[in-house]
Formats: sequence, structure tokens, C-alpha cells
Amino acid sequence: MNEKLQQSFIRFCKINKFEINPKQVEIINLLENFVFLKKNLFNFFKKDRKVCFYLHGGVGVGKTMLLNFLYSKIEIKKVRMHFNEFMINFHNYRHKEEDDNSIANYVKILKKNYNLIYLDEFQVTNIVDAMILGKLFEVIFKENIKIIITTNIKLNDLYKDGLQREQFMPFISIIEKNSIQKELVLDDDYRKQNLANVRRIYFPLNEKTTFKINQNFRILTRDKNRETQNIETKGRKFLIDNFYEGIAKFNFNDLCDKKLGSEDYINIANVCKHVFISNVPTFNDLNSNQQLRFITLIDIFYEKKIELTISCEKNLEKLGSSILHKETFKRTISRLYEMTISLNR
Repeated sequence: MNEKLQQSFIRFCKINKFEINPKQVEIINLLENFVFLKKNLFNFFKKDRKVCFYLHGGVGVGKTMLLNFLYSKIEIKKVRMHFNEFMINFHNYRHKEEDDNSIANYVKILKKNYNLIYLDEFQVTNIVDAMILGKLFEVIFKENIKIIITTNIKLNDLYKDGLQREQFMPFISIIEKNSIQKELVLDDDYRKQNLANVRRIYFPLNEKTTFKINQNFRILTRDKNRETQNIETKGRKFLIDNFYEGIAKFNFNDLCDKKLGSEDYINIANVCKHVFISNVPTFNDLNSNQQLRFITLIDIFYEKKIELTISCEKNLEKLGSSILHKETFKRTISRLYEMTISLNR
């Protein structure tokens, strides 16, 4: 089985002109063993059977690419979700059912539908999720639902410096006990290899770049119908006024300086295919909340394969960061390079 999937992965790399990296091949073999571990008596009585694969590594090393490849090859009951989407679904169920046993009953639904859940871009940024994750995953693991997690963050650094982090520590203990932890380390960020071809990042913010981004928007929307999109999320209304058949234009503050969250951004992404974002500022500790919304926004747009055109106060490498979001923002920068360069990711 390992040899067959390994050969398939190597063919996949050759077809797509990807470098065949031994470290990525190793991860593919480990993941295959994890997913297809046979249920024999030996494995049944092993006390260290793992039901979670925690894959972490820096931006652009190919974590998502590896998991997408594996996901396309396995024929079991499975689901692939961005972590934000997974938590939104859970909170929606809790809100709708108002059930004292909401965790247990929600996990029963998961068990009925899936043997494997793949959670991409795992990160914890709010106290509500931090407090509930330990109990939620404890029940998931008891039901023997396998979980694959990809993230940029080492396990012990999750929710680092977060509010009431001590209430999050049971989750880390549960993951440590039930997981195979593996770090993928490569020398290059593959998303930047075509950096010279970037055409849809404009900086600094001045009359010239404003003219260029507006000109690009006019060219793409020529002969398209303008319409208004009204997005409603749990009673919150959001108006997209500059919308032309899936192409939308926003000011940074429209998206990131208002009380919007993951679910709002998912609903916006569902009606868009190319988004223009103007006036992205530099980031520091004074606008860390706006930066966190921007990180969430880009993660969701990336997941939904939204094309981007942006104008920034400075080039991407000099946008700065708050101290709190410095490491996570590296992924955002890498994704911005990719999302502004190619129409066929």
C-alpha cells in the first residue's frame, strides 16, 4: 500500500512539475499508515493507538498540498474543512439545539457521517473555542473518529499568551496523548518561486497605485452587470455595493475594521470569485484586532480559491505585524503572494 501511494504521489509531482522532496514523501507514507491502520487484534490491544495526526510546519512547505493529495486518494467516509468552518458548524448546532448534551450528540452525528475529519489551518484565537476544544476532542477520540490536523503552529504554542490559557491546556494534553506529531521542514516557500511575476499587488498608497488598482478593476468588470449583494449572517447585514458578477471591490476597513468574523467572510466568499482590497495598512500592536480579521479573511479566501488584487501601504515583506500575530501572519503573507499571482492555483 505504501509503495503504491508513494508512486502515485511521485507521478503527481512530475505531472504538476513539483520538486519531488523526500521529506514530503515520508509524510505521505506516515499518513497512509495512519489512515489505513488495520484493525487486527495486535492493534486493538495496543495502548498507544493514535487517532490524530498533527502535522505542523512553516508556510509554503506543502502541508495542504500533501493532505489534498491524500484526501483525493482515500475512499472512506471523510470530510475536509477549514478549522474555522468546523467550529462554526459546532457552535451553530449548539445554538440551534440548546442541548445539555450538545457535544456528545454532535459527535454522534460526526460518527455517523465520517470516519476521518481533515482540519486545515488549525489555530485557536478566542476563549470560547479554547474552553470547549478539550471536551469536544475527548469525545471525538472516544468515538474513534480519526482526525488529521495541519497547522503552522507547534502543539505547545497553540493559543500562546491567549486569555485564560490554562483552560486550554487539557486540549493540548489530549492531543499529545492521542496524536502522531510530525513537523514538515523544507528550505523553500514554494509559493514565492514565481515572485517576479506578481502583477496584482500595488504599493505604496498614492495616486498612482490608486489609479492602477481602479483601472484593473474597470478592465475586469467591463461589460459585466453591477448589482448589490446583501449578505446576512446571524442577523448581521453586510452590503456589497461594488459587485459585478462575482468581482467585488472593498476598502480594507470595510472588511477588517468592523465586527465581522469567519462566518461573515465565508458568506462573502461564497458569492465572489475575485476580490479587490484597497488600502491595506501596516500592522502593529495598535491594530492587532484588524490584523487578526485580515488573517482570518485571507485564510478563508485562500480556501475558497478567491483571486485577489490588493493595494498596500508597503510591500508585503514590510507590512509589519503585532507581536501576538507575528508567526501566524507569515502564512498570510505567503498566501497573498500566491493568491495575487496565478489564476489557476
